[in-house]
Amino acid sequence: MNYQTELRRKIEARQARVGVVGLGYVGLPLAMEFAHAGFCVTGIDIDESKVETLNRGVSYVQDVPAAALAPMVQSGKFRATTDFSAVKTLDTINIAVPTPLRKTKDPDMSYIVSACQEIAKHFHPGLLMILESTTYPGTTDELMLPMFEKPELKVGEDFFLCFSPERVDPGNPKFQTKNIPKVVGGITAACTELGALFYSQALEHVVPVSSTRVAEMVKLLENTFRMINIGLVNEIALMCDRMDINVWEVIEAAATKPFGFMPFYPGPGLGGHCIPIDPFYLSWKTKQSGIEARFIELAGYINGQMPHFVVDKIQNALNDHCKPLKGSHVHVLGVAYKRDIDDVRESPALDIIHLLEKRGAKVSYSDPFVPRLRADGFLPHAMEALDAGQACSQADCVVIVTDHKSFDYASIVERSRLIVDTRNALKGCVSPKIVRL
Repeated sequence: MNYQTELRRKIEARQARVGVVGLGYVGLPLAMEFAHAGFCVTGIDIDESKVETLNRGVSYVQDVPAAALAPMVQSGKFRATTDFSAVKTLDTINIAVPTPLRKTKDPDMSYIVSACQEIAKHFHPGLLMILESTTYPGTTDELMLPMFEKPELKVGEDFFLCFSPERVDPGNPKFQTKNIPKVVGGITAACTELGALFYSQALEHVVPVSSTRVAEMVKLLENTFRMINIGLVNEIALMCDRMDINVWEVIEAAATKPFGFMPFYPGPGLGGHCIPIDPFYLSWKTKQSGIEARFIELAGYINGQMPHFVVDKIQNALNDHCKPLKGSHVHVLGVAYKRDIDDVRESPALDIIHLLEKRGAKVSYSDPFVPRLRADGFLPHAMEALDAGQACSQADCVVIVTDHKSFDYASIVERSRLIVDTRNALKGCVSPKIVRL
């Protein structure tokens, strides 16, 4: 059988049975796009509670409303399962599992390896597999390919393997899975062709590249670019603070230049699964080749120091108001890693809360998207969100860490005794009680 021809036919007729492994912020929106495009989609996740929730038509991902999920479940276009034996019936599989860093800042491939091992138990010829998890260049051909290729199963002929970097920006109303250009590179030209054909059935724009390594490097370049430029502007903010210069005014004026400048903005630190983590995949990989990624390491250091800088600003602001940090009530506004989302992964707010409590402050928080913080390595105790207005009135200092649009900033300024604004959320508001980053 010519597996390439048969798979192409199934994809073009939208008869291919689609599988997505990992039903989180990346996998679930992708599964929905293919279900809405007319494919029958099977989502696989090891979390039984997630699977049960999805099969009831209830979504836990902000970018996938229940109104979009429920009809797909009811029509049979989407179902979720914990059983990897579903692979036997699939024609395509997208793998979108976590790829965290270990404490030593080397990549943890255990989720990818585990997913591939489960897939291998039910693997069959004619399958198209696409890895979407962010990783180091070489993962697809060095780690995944040997798990599936055998003398009787040749990649590009009997099965097809690609890498396509996820570009999800949670909470972005303009760019979502469907209209973000999709880069895809395969082990062979046939793999790339099928991968590009597959994505083009559900997504608006597909960008084929020559190899999996190019596709893997694309993602790392994108996020390293952001991480280094944020590191630069954070360092500029530290400089401006020492020289008593308003860094926000500097950036606003510089941004009037119509060429050669792109504005980036300082903040309390980096958050999310991508930008604080992905560049270190590249740093780790280049060290194996004897190259030191100096920009990445330096930017990572500067960005990692920003929560400490924020806590110092809070302590100094309280001191100027004749109060010690120890024993003071500090209220944090916003704990999600960015505006108007519910994701707290790698959020600098967690570091700030941890550092404040280490210095003896009494800390509370408000966040309309995060009603509860669980105890973990950073927080030894769980925390419940408080009403912002009442908490601001009672706090010795209010810290704006995440500038959610729903916060009533005029009321916050009126009720608060002292405010440290790390996001320039109070731009244009002049008050001696406001201390800016």
